[in-house]
Amino acid sequence: MEDELYDKWERLVKRLELERIIKSERVRDAFLKVPRYKFVPERYRDYAHVDEPLPIPAGQTISAPHMVAIMLELAGLEEGINVLEIGTGSGWNAALMYELVKTDVYTIERIPELAEFARRNLRKAGYDRVHVILGDGTKGFPPKAPYDVIIVTAGAPKVPEPLVEQLKVGGKLLIPVGSYHLWQELYEVIKLKGGKRRIIRHGGVAFVPLIGEHGWRE
Repeated sequence: MEDELYDKWERLVKRLELERIIKSERVRDAFLKVPRYKFVPERYRDYAHVDEPLPIPAGQTISAPHMVAIMLELAGLEEGINVLEIGTGSGWNAALMYELVKTDVYTIERIPELAEFARRNLRKAGYDRVHVILGDGTKGFPPKAPYDVIIVTAGAPKVPEPLVEQLKVGGKLLIPVGSYHLWQELYEVIKLKGGKRRIIRHGGVAFVPLIGEHGWRE
């Protein structure tokens, strides 16, 4: 059964490569090492290779593989850099990030049920250097700042200032910005000297809302 699931996963990764969504060997290798079926509820394992979001606990979703690949390619993660994820969900994206940076990854989840789901998945998959923090992700995680890269996996009404503040100069924030549900634009925010920033827009995306003090209200 596991072999069959992995064969299907390999085929999806190959298709994402052919479509030039996965562009780098490093992202491809991370995808091959961390198949999505290890991070979804048992009843959805047979659908983990389908390139669509899938349900996870607490009414949330695990992102479609192509969307995760796009964000990881834009992030340009390198070994040894300091990274933060906002919105742990199932833990899958954080595990992929670990494979790219090979050092401690910090990830914040506001929903206790999901934080525990992610911890369980990460523990079973052997990712003891991915640290799931329960809290308001819109405030970032100051104890480990400044970060080279922050990836946000939920849509915000605007760019949360604490996240920009916690970036190194030259660091980048990837975040969907736009409406409460279904339609946002993917922003790449690069922190410049003197409190300035550069924003590159990467087109339309659809994420669950980013809830918190510097995001949407519940």
